[in-house]
Amino acid sequence: MSTARVTRPDRLELGEGIRWTGEEVVLVDLLAGRLLKAPADPAGPLEPLARLPFPIGAVAPVAGRPGTWIAAADTGVCLLTPDGATTWLARPEDGAAVRTRMNDAVADPSGRFWAGSMGYDADENAGSLYRVDHDGTVVRVLDGVTVPNGPAFTPDGKAMYLADSARGVIRRHPVDPDTGALGTPEVFARVDDGSPDGMTVDAEGALWVAVWGTGTVRRFLADGTPDRVLPLPASLPAGVCLEHDVLHITTARLGLADPRPEDGAVFSVRVDVPGRPTPAFRLHDTAPVPPFPAGGPA
Repeated sequence: MSTARVTRPDRLELGEGIRWTGEEVVLVDLLAGRLLKAPADPAGPLEPLARLPFPIGAVAPVAGRPGTWIAAADTGVCLLTPDGATTWLARPEDGAAVRTRMNDAVADPSGRFWAGSMGYDADENAGSLYRVDHDGTVVRVLDGVTVPNGPAFTPDGKAMYLADSARGVIRRHPVDPDTGALGTPEVFARVDDGSPDGMTVDAEGALWVAVWGTGTVRRFLADGTPDRVLPLPASLPAGVCLEHDVLHITTARLGLADPRPEDGAVFSVRVDVPGRPTPAFRLHDTAPVPPFPAGGPA
């Protein structure tokens, strides 16, 4: 495995939610509300796709609707269309006991969208995990989480990895691919020296994890055995994705009193085992959502 290198001139406050769609690499600057695209030229600056007046945690493409994204943003889940419109599927965190926002999110191989929420101050047990079904229904499937991150799914969609970053634990949940129902989880791995953040699964079923606060990205085998550690010259790795055999990594500068030049950068490194594109969210045509909603951001 090579050494990770900085591939963009940009420095992000909180780089998160990096995904390879099969056509492009997208990511967010979470608290700044920016959805960004990484151009093919690795030296080129990130290109804006959307700017929202609230935080955006992560997106997935919507199948059959080019340029449309489903997003975990602000207090819920919305659709973003190429004309800049925003349509909310639900805002389940409105009225929460503490101030909360959406965090990381991803689509599973069956085309459902999963999104976590957390308190702005990482309030204990304030977070939840939501599943968005093909009809656009948003369902809370877990609560009592402090800082949910991931999720990441095995290629067959039968297992989901979910980190509770504040507790330093990654759990593996059985998933019914037909219904999206979760089974009883088991502890997959514990991280004692940092916080497991964004994750992705490679073609061998191993899990790559950005470990916040350690300046490392780590690979765990499918049985939870630690396999390798990739050091970075940045303290706060936050997100990972695989574009073929290239691992892309986002980092943050948030809260650092004396950030280094590489803090907040996007890194890339060639690895031995490739990954797969992030799945698209599949919204049924009969869902009660306008196909191309009108109006500006809500």
